[in-house]
Amino acid sequence: MLRAAYVIARRDFTAVVLSRTFILFLLGPLLPILIGMALGGLGERIATTDLRPVVGVAMNAADAARMERAHARLTERVGAQSLPRLQRVPLSPAPEMLLARPGSGVAAIVSGSPQHPVLTGKPGDIDKLEGDISLIASAALAEKALHMVRVERKEVAKSLGAQAQGQLAIGRIAQIVIFFLTILLAGMILSNLVEEKTNKIIEILAAAVPIDAIFLGKLMAMLAMSFVGILFWGCTAFAVFAALKAPGVSLPVPAVGWPVFLLLGTLYFAMAYTLLGSLFLGIGAQASTVREVQTLNMPVTIGQMLIFFFATYAVDHMGSPPEVAAAVFPFSSPFAMLARAAQDARLWPHLLAIVWQAAWVALIIRVGVLLFRRHVLKSGGGWWKQLFRSATG
Repeated sequence: MLRAAYVIARRDFTAVVLSRTFILFLLGPLLPILIGMALGGLGERIATTDLRPVVGVAMNAADAARMERAHARLTERVGAQSLPRLQRVPLSPAPEMLLARPGSGVAAIVSGSPQHPVLTGKPGDIDKLEGDISLIASAALAEKALHMVRVERKEVAKSLGAQAQGQLAIGRIAQIVIFFLTILLAGMILSNLVEEKTNKIIEILAAAVPIDAIFLGKLMAMLAMSFVGILFWGCTAFAVFAALKAPGVSLPVPAVGWPVFLLLGTLYFAMAYTLLGSLFLGIGAQASTVREVQTLNMPVTIGQMLIFFFATYAVDHMGSPPEVAAAVFPFSSPFAMLARAAQDARLWPHLLAIVWQAAWVALIIRVGVLLFRRHVLKSGGGWWKQLFRSATG
């Protein structure tokens, strides 16, 4: 059966990878990323644009200078975007008339003195600016008495709290990556099987090789194709990260170390993909049109998203009943165990988890084959006998 599965896998793999549309498939996920980066740069430019409200300062020269010095001192600590801009305005005419003058450019005017500031403006603007003007005036009054306390630096080489937070972040990011890769790539199995059913190719293959080999071969081919795509996207992401990485910035190290973590990430992606892919194979085996595939695909995808949210909830509750349940349940197990690898250095639970997930893959494929025989090929006897019979039988 393995030899027949290899033949099916090689046939499907070469048919997909050597096609012209595969290049578009590889470039497809990069386009939303490039658009997102462009929109992010535009948003950052908009955010850094000085959109702070401007407050006019209608005070004598000495008081206005004190307010400006206090404003500069505060913005050094809290950031320029945290406080409104100050702009000197003439002492006459009255603030009300200055605000009503076309092209004044100020949202409100503070007059009087730092000891008794008077803020003139619309009620909504006063509500927003009152606290900031009070802070600036207080700092102006304490100009000579206000001294910044020097903080002594005491550096350490390791902080377990920061390390735990970094490992938790690595686990969450890894979960998101393999989830979206699985959802993105597993859907191709459905369309592939439905297309071959429509063209009557699947019946020809079923007459030549065991159905188990067809299902397993298609799963292997799509998994290999997925690794080609991941290799391309991963190299692109690494090149972008290396080009944009700030000097001195380093990633947190997972508990098992980066080499083992990347290996486990590859294995858990393969398990998540084959678990969902084998389920999609069973669904595609029952559907005869693309519309039926879309109808059956939606509940499975929604269920997978709920399972993913459950796994992400359990990631920061190591050892709790929800985390153990997420690690045991086969469809959430790859996500939960990958997050555990980022936070726990023990390796033996991963060996058990991979064997457990592989057993479920075999069971789901077997059930899919049984349903395909009974409902598509209209063959087969008792389902309990077919479910547990040997693959070579």
